[in-house]
Amino acid sequence: MRDDLRTKEYFDERATREMAQHLKDAPRSMKETLAYACRILAMTGQEAGLAGQISARSERPDAYWTLRFGLGFDEATPDDFIEVDQDLNTLTGEGMANPATRFHLWVYRARKDVNSIVHTHSPWASALAAARQPLVIAQMDMTPLHDDCAFLADWPGVPIADQEGVLISEALGTKRSIILAHHGYLTAGCSIEEATYLSVYLERAARMQLRAQAAYGALTPVNDALAREAHDYLLKPSIVNGTFNYWCRQTKAMPSAVR
Repeated sequence: MRDDLRTKEYFDERATREMAQHLKDAPRSMKETLAYACRILAMTGQEAGLAGQISARSERPDAYWTLRFGLGFDEATPDDFIEVDQDLNTLTGEGMANPATRFHLWVYRARKDVNSIVHTHSPWASALAAARQPLVIAQMDMTPLHDDCAFLADWPGVPIADQEGVLISEALGTKRSIILAHHGYLTAGCSIEEATYLSVYLERAARMQLRAQAAYGALTPVNDALAREAHDYLLKPSIVNGTFNYWCRQTKAMPSAVR
């Protein structure tokens, strides 16, 4: 290696400092952030009727905020989010929770680091789930999911009871995402922004995998050490939040902007 070449560590540290300086967080309430997240999921083609779910951990024990049942991601506003307890009783707001969000409670109980969950039956991730295939990290944009996407090979049925929550939370383990065979996917983030970011990139990764396999057959995974490095870089909070803010600006051009 030439002596006059600066290391990757140098540029990583510099970029991290500069991103903290220039990529400023946008002031939003928790419910505003949830509404934007829903619009982002709709904008990226992840609407699935009423099957899509998003939640955020409440400050109350064994409670979380979620979109009231009966609405799609594309029509969510901040006023459409309700706080529910462990038995899905509504504590704050009007309406009922999607009964299938009950398994979120088990993930929150098992993972104190998780503050938001997204679950959808998006087209490409669902195709991967229908094929009963785990994710193969074969391209740079997939690396936020490297060694961070679990796989549940057996479908436990509609997740409206406790046993499904136990199975899904155990299969997820310490990872931030999971492909649910014959079902869909779940992402679990330290923030609403991270859970949404992972959701968008998981759907893209599933699309990329299925297209590449159709054209070329078996895929070659990215080098493990390089994929781990890219994973950590692309999950820096400045990148996650900056990307989320960009997507929020995109949603403002949608027919019914977040109010």
